[in-house]
Amino acid sequence: MTPEIARLYEACDQTWPAARRFDQGAWTLREGLGGGKRVSAATALGQVDAADIDTAETAMRRLEQTPLFMIRDGDAALDGILEARGYRVVDPVVIYTLPIERLTDVPIPRVTAFNIWEPLAIMHEIWAQGGVGPARIQVMERAREKTAILSRWNEKPAGVAFAALHDGICMVHAVEVLAHQRRQGVAGWMMRRAAFWAQSRGATQMAVLCVVQNAGANALYRAMGFTEQGRYHYRQSPE
Repeated sequence: MTPEIARLYEACDQTWPAARRFDQGAWTLREGLGGGKRVSAATALGQVDAADIDTAETAMRRLEQTPLFMIRDGDAALDGILEARGYRVVDPVVIYTLPIERLTDVPIPRVTAFNIWEPLAIMHEIWAQGGVGPARIQVMERAREKTAILSRWNEKPAGVAFAALHDGICMVHAVEVLAHQRRQGVAGWMMRRAAFWAQSRGATQMAVLCVVQNAGANALYRAMGFTEQGRYHYRQSPE
């Protein structure tokens, strides 16, 4: 694992934090409280064996979580062991980055996108339509330096996003655009609003995570100039 990708993995953890993250034996474990895979998955601290996996499974069950592992750069051996145990691949994800000044070179039109914390009721409603419910809102609340983005288009609410800072990186999460407002540049303006907010706080890099299967979002981020820096996926217990 390169230092840069390790820095991005840490930014993922710090900008979308678990309720509890702790090291136990060969693992970093996370208690998610229903906030999704990223805040619930175990990650390896180094090389592991079958006994280590047994230990992690037991620990996750004690947290009342289905055993789930995040497979990152350098985890090929772990990936193979889990595959042999019947664990299935879930949600391959691409990590993208872009120098922040590439998103602060164009002024944002008036009343197009705003940074707001705490989120307004309409923002909660838009997130809920995209499957981002109260448990994930609690994840946002746990981040230290953060904001939410509300976009308007055609004089109506259009989309929402969440942004948080760590180590000079602004990572954007939970991007949701209402169906009838898509394909009009709404997501791009929200990314730019997040960039202006983050740059004013010293950030130099933008980052975003995108599930491989979401072809539209991947195409959007690449068109904006984001470049792939790494990937990860999950292995989920067959139980």
